Amino acid sequence: MEEEIALTRSADAQVIGVKSWVAYAGVAALAAVLLGLALLAFLWNHLAAIAVLAVSVLLVGYRFMLVRSVQLYVDDVGVWAYSGVLPWAKGVQGVKWRDMDEATFVNGFWSWATRSYTIRVGHRFTKDSEILLTDIANGKDAVATLNTKLKDLIRAGMIN
Repeated sequence: MEEEIALTRSADAQVIGVKSWVAYAGVAALAAVLLGLALLAFLWNHLAAIAVLAVSVLLVGYRFMLVRSVQLYVDDVGVWAYSGVLPWAKGVQGVKWRDMDEATFVNGFWSWATRSYTIRVGHRFTKDSEILLTDIANGKDAVATLNTKLKDLIRAGMIN
């Protein structure tokens, strides 16, 4: 039963956070460096340059899809972070509402200016099970949503 909950997203799940443009800027910087390497390789050997360019396209495409795959969502069971592109690397990490401690974000000038926050969803009993995501767009709002939902569940007597 728990595996079914963790591996499938329910119909009432609500996505509250995805990666911001800052994460994509890192992918763009990688693409620029690899393109520069490919141009240098053209000066040396055309076949080597084509190989470098092909590997670069695959690597940048994979990194782009990996950034795009990250989602923070909530449902009636808890808070979940989904990520992964390749079948053996896809996964869900989560904290159930009954085990959630609090959600926090890291504030600073760069976070404030870009609206891209590092968020942490704590587990009451262990740090190994917490969710830590970087560069989440409007992560401040996602944290407020999580803490409000947790507070409402506690007040309703659904969790202790």
